Amino acid sequence: MCQWTADSQRLILEHFDIICDSPSYIYHFALPISPPSSWLHQYYSAEFSQEIRVVKEVSAGWGTCFRTVWFNQQPWELACWKDTIAVGEQSGSIFILNAITGVQVAILSGHTECVISLVYSSDGASLVSSSGDNTIKLWDVQTGGIIKTFQDHSGYLTSASISADNTIVSGSFDKTICLWDIQTGERCHTIQQQDYVNYVCFFPLDPKHFMSVSDSKVWKWDTSGQKIGPEYDGYDVAFSPDGTQFVVHKIVTVEVYSSDSGGVLAKFNMGDKHIRCCCISPDNRVVAVGAGHIIYVWDITGTEPHLFETLNGHVGDILSLIFSSPSSLISSSHGCSVKFWQIGTSYTDPVLADPQCTPSTSAPVKSITLQAKDGIAISSHSDGMVRIWDVLTGLSKQSFQTPAKGCHQMDTCLTDGRMISVWYRGQEICIWDTKKGELLRTVYIPTGDILDLRILGDGSRVICLFDGFITAWSIWTRDLVWEVMTELEYQPSDLLTIGLSARVYHVQINHQIVGWDFGILDSPPARLSDVSQDLPHLYFIGGVRWKKSFIPGIQDTATKKVVFQLPGRLAGCSDAQWDGQYLVAGYDSGEVLILECNYVHH
Repeated sequence: MCQWTADSQRLILEHFDIICDSPSYIYHFALPISPPSSWLHQYYSAEFSQEIRVVKEVSAGWGTCFRTVWFNQQPWELACWKDTIAVGEQSGSIFILNAITGVQVAILSGHTECVISLVYSSDGASLVSSSGDNTIKLWDVQTGGIIKTFQDHSGYLTSASISADNTIVSGSFDKTICLWDIQTGERCHTIQQQDYVNYVCFFPLDPKHFMSVSDSKVWKWDTSGQKIGPEYDGYDVAFSPDGTQFVVHKIVTVEVYSSDSGGVLAKFNMGDKHIRCCCISPDNRVVAVGAGHIIYVWDITGTEPHLFETLNGHVGDILSLIFSSPSSLISSSHGCSVKFWQIGTSYTDPVLADPQCTPSTSAPVKSITLQAKDGIAISSHSDGMVRIWDVLTGLSKQSFQTPAKGCHQMDTCLTDGRMISVWYRGQEICIWDTKKGELLRTVYIPTGDILDLRILGDGSRVICLFDGFITAWSIWTRDLVWEVMTELEYQPSDLLTIGLSARVYHVQINHQIVGWDFGILDSPPARLSDVSQDLPHLYFIGGVRWKKSFIPGIQDTATKKVVFQLPGRLAGCSDAQWDGQYLVAGYDSGEVLILECNYVHH
C-alpha cells in the first residue's frame, strides 16, 4: 500500500497538467512510461498499450524532480508558507502556487517591474514584495489586494523583509537601510551605509533584530538602527525556518552559523563553482546551494559536511531556492521554470554507473542524430563529447572527445564508416573526423549567426539555418552548394534531416512542416509541395526552443493532432529526432531518452 501510494502520487504530479485535461492519459501513456523499477510499472505492465515501449529511460527510478511549472518570463524570487508558494516574475506579477501540485492559485498584480524579493509574514496572512519599480508592497494573501505601498528609496530596491511584529525593513542601491511603520507607511529609521545594500532579512522569530549584506559584509542590527554582534564576510545570508541557524556564502564558500552564539556549525567549499543562492532545510540537516544551472545538496549533520545529492535539470542559472518541507525543495531559474524536487531519493542508473559502457558526463546535449538503420543514435554535448547509443539496449557503445567545447551549434553523423562532427563557433564551421581525432577543414561564414546546423542524411553536406535562409556547404570541398530563402511568415525554429535522403525539413513556430529536396543534381533545391506524403505519419514537435510553456511531443502529420506528449521529467528536451519508429531525445542534463512507438494511424 505504501509503494502504491508513493508511486501514484509521483505519477499524478509528473503528468498533472495533462491528466487534468484528460484523465485517460494515465492508462494510455503515463503508466507505460513510468520507471521500470516502480511498483506501478511492474503491476500494470501486462495491461500496457503496445504502442509505446521505453527502450532507455532518462532514469532508472522516479528521479528527483517531480514537477516543473513554466513561466512566460523569468521567475526571480520564491517565498514559502506552509503549502503555498509565491513566485515573483520578471514582469512584476506574483504567482501563488500550491506547494505540492504546483497549481496556480492566484496572481497578484501591482508592480510594474521585476519582483526582486518576497517574504511571508509569520502568520502567512501577508506578503511583502520589493520591485525594480522602487516600491515595496504589502499584500493581503486572502484577498490578493494591496494593503499598503511604501515608496521613498531613491535607488534600485534590492530586498525587503517583515518581522514577527509587522515591521518592514528594506535595502537599496541608494546605500540606505530603511525601517517602515506599517500603519502610516512612513520611515521609522534610516541607516546610512558606505556601499549598496544587497540584502536585508529579519530573524524569523526575533522581531527586534535583522541582518544586512553590504560591501561583501554581513551585519547584525537592532530595530533602533544599532549595529550589534560580529560581522561576517559574505555576499548573501539565509535563515533556517526556525531561526536557530543562518548560512552565509561567499563566491565558492558556504558557512553555517548558530544564531545565538554566532559560532561556525559547518563549512564547505564548492571548488570552482560560483554560488548564486543557498537555503537551509526546516530540520537544519541540509543546505541546498545553487551554482550555475545545478543544485548541490549538502548534509551538514556530521562532523564533516558532505555532498550527497546533485540536482540537474534546469536550463538556465538558478535564481532562487527554498524548502517547503525537510524533503521538498523548490527552485527557480533563468530558464523560465520553477521545479519541485524530492530530496533524499536519488537514484543510480546502472548504465551511467558503469564506466565501461557509458562515459560520465552531465554536459547539455546540443544535438541528437538518429540512424536507426545502423541501430544507433548519436548525441553531441556542449563539452565536445560525442556518444554513440545502441537504440535497442539503451547502452552507450562508444564515446569521442572533440574540441567543440563551448560551441554554439554542433551535430555528428556516421557516414561510410566515418564519424564526422561539425560545429559552429566564431563565424567558422569546423569539420572534424571524430574517430581519427583530426580537423578535416573549416568553412568561414562572413556574415550572420547560424541558428541551427545539421549534417545532411547522406553525409555530403552541412545544412545551416540563418535568419530567413537555409544554406548547404560541401563537407569535402568547403564550397557553398546552394542557398534558399525560406520566405515564411514565421521564422523556422528547428532543422530536421530524414534518413539517407537529401531532403531537409523544418518546423515553423506554428508547427507547420516545410521541406526541400537538396538532392537534385545541378538544380536548386526544390520546395516539396506535400511533406505529409514523404514524412512518417508521426513527427516530433519540440518545446524548449520555441516556447517555454509548450510540452514537446509527437504529432500525427495527417491530422495535425498531438498523439503523445513528454510531460514531467521527460519534458524540456533540448533536441530530438524521430523516424516513425524511434524517438531519441537529448536533455540539458546530458541524459538521453529512447522511445519505441508502434503507433498505428487511424
